[in-house]
Amino acid sequence: MEKRKIKNTDLLAAPINFGGNVFGWTLDEQESFNILDLFTGGGFNFIDTADTYSWWVNGKGGQSEEIIGKWMKQRGNRDELVIATKVGSETKEHDFDISKKHILKSVDESLARLQTDHIDIYYTHFDDHKTPVEETLEAYDEIIKAGKVRYIAASNVTPERLRESFEVADKNNLPKYVALQPHYNLLEREKFETEYADLVKEYDLSVFSYWSLAAGFLTGKYRTEEDLAKSARGEGVRKYLNEKGSEVLKALDQISEKHETTQASVALAWLLANPLVTAPIVSATSKSQLETLFQAPELNLSSEDIELLNKVSQ
Repeated sequence: MEKRKIKNTDLLAAPINFGGNVFGWTLDEQESFNILDLFTGGGFNFIDTADTYSWWVNGKGGQSEEIIGKWMKQRGNRDELVIATKVGSETKEHDFDISKKHILKSVDESLARLQTDHIDIYYTHFDDHKTPVEETLEAYDEIIKAGKVRYIAASNVTPERLRESFEVADKNNLPKYVALQPHYNLLEREKFETEYADLVKEYDLSVFSYWSLAAGFLTGKYRTEEDLAKSARGEGVRKYLNEKGSEVLKALDQISEKHETTQASVALAWLLANPLVTAPIVSATSKSQLETLFQAPELNLSSEDIELLNKVSQ
């Protein structure tokens, strides 16, 4: 598996980033271990989680990090992995928070759950829109100097606050974000392409797209309202049951048949064909789903394939 360099770091990551939101939610601990074994057995090494996954289950989260931590300890493979987690999301216990106090407390809790002494990439998960960016970056500076975090990145941060973060970092010699985790896929293009792509180029950021398969819609398994009952995430794709969604699925059907692969592999290959995207984030809950992910980096879409997908997804 050819790995890609995460920009402005010394980290090398395989081109699929496993989304750990399923651990402790739709997968129990043993099922999570099995999926992680299969994922890393396929040559992949990049795992993404958050301190609050899955707070919608128990009100506070932490389950995903705990499962990953137990698995890494049992397998003794921490040094072979790139581990990313996040801070700042809301739970039933607190609101969005990227204050220095919250970050310093949360990073230690994440390290304990992950059973590791460092986090490779630590994200601002959600902006609270009130903490000065200088305060947030000073907290990151402190935990980087302490060896708890290697690099920082941003997810749900407005373009204005993202730019301000870089300006403040330059002015005060504070850490800079090395990556962006945006909501980006064939059905959610406009915001990233119009508001963030230029910033990604300007600040030389790696991009790890989340909801890369549009909550499973781009796998092709949701085509009617009746299909929404197929999984716990079904209701989340109702908004895609429209003419555009249908046209995108039709194109994915056509291209996947041509390449003898799956719709999901084509959707991920479309992301990977974008030079701005380093590794899409995607989850799997079964061996067959994982095998689909494994196919995506090896799938070379033609210019005609990409042109068709761009056309139907505009």
